Amino acid sequence: MFSASIQLHVEYMHFVLKRFPFLRKRSIIIVIMEFEVNVSCIDCLPYGANRSSLALPTSSAGVTTALASVLIFTIVVDILGNLLVILTVFRNKKLRNAGNIFVVSLSVADLAVAVYPYPLVLLAIFHNDWTMGYMHCQVSGFIMGLSVIGSIFNITAIAINRYCYICHSLQYDRLYSLKNTFWYLCLTWLLTAIATIPNFFVGSLQYDPRVYSCTFAQTVSSYYTILVVVVHFLIPLLVVSFCYLRIWVLVIQVKHRVRPDYKQKITSSDLRNFLTMFVVFLLFAVCWAPLNFIGLAVAIDPAKVGPNIPEWLFVSSYFMAYFNSCLNAVIYGLLNQNFRQEYKRILLALCTPRLLFMDTSRLGTDGFKSKPSPAITNNNIAEVNV
Repeated sequence: MFSASIQLHVEYMHFVLKRFPFLRKRSIIIVIMEFEVNVSCIDCLPYGANRSSLALPTSSAGVTTALASVLIFTIVVDILGNLLVILTVFRNKKLRNAGNIFVVSLSVADLAVAVYPYPLVLLAIFHNDWTMGYMHCQVSGFIMGLSVIGSIFNITAIAINRYCYICHSLQYDRLYSLKNTFWYLCLTWLLTAIATIPNFFVGSLQYDPRVYSCTFAQTVSSYYTILVVVVHFLIPLLVVSFCYLRIWVLVIQVKHRVRPDYKQKITSSDLRNFLTMFVVFLLFAVCWAPLNFIGLAVAIDPAKVGPNIPEWLFVSSYFMAYFNSCLNAVIYGLLNQNFRQEYKRILLALCTPRLLFMDTSRLGTDGFKSKPSPAITNNNIAEVNV
């Protein structure tokens, strides 16, 4: 009985050291002695872990290979795709406008995780452990948080921009002048930083061996987790949903001549650009919703919900969220003809490097144009060209 207890404590010590490699063994032994007096070590396991055994959980070779493959694909497509987006807007003056400034900002947010946190996660998968130390753990977790929150805030900014562009076209040029757009962009990233920094004070950036990542630990504080999900996910989704719903309603009203007072023509290009950004928002919501709702459910009732979260579901939700960072550039290419044509020109220009940074504005790309303030005319009926 005594030897079994010692073995139990040793296995638990290895589990905790695996989860928190920066802690010293002496501290772990003291914690274990306290647990022996107060609680069962089985009850101390994080949710999603195999509670039938205290042995260190290990993934099968097939699961590890699958996770590594998904992450490698995500990194490659993320880097290549988002560089294409940035270079596309840089090369074409007609694409350098208020709407696309936030598109480039979103690409930067997606690109950030591909060049630092994701490669470290890949190393952790190969070593089946976090071997990069405490500092890299905190920095990679912070950058990952910046990327995620920056993405949703930029998607929100794009939705507001599209709403003003279509629903308030008379005021659009004034609202989104170059100076104003610059300040909107600075505000977006300032709010992103403010929303991410509290993680250091709460101590929520920790290594999770189930997903091989230094990331937000949902079980550190129930109240903080609920606040994060509501402020960083649910509220932005409500704002974006409101903006796009109003756009859809206006488009339908104009198409069916319900709004004869609307004086600005809604072109097929406007609709395609709006549809592109709507799909970007939809995919972000689909990819990130499972992880956020798992965190929200566990935070509301950790004792009942936590132990019942299957590990496969938790891991799948994480890598589904990671995969989202490579999708936006693909969506632009599939749904937006202007971006697709510019992608082709860039890829062809790789064969002739001097053409890579050539201005292609004269080739007719129109992109997300800054809509000029429409003149008041006698024609009170708007058209929808579809």
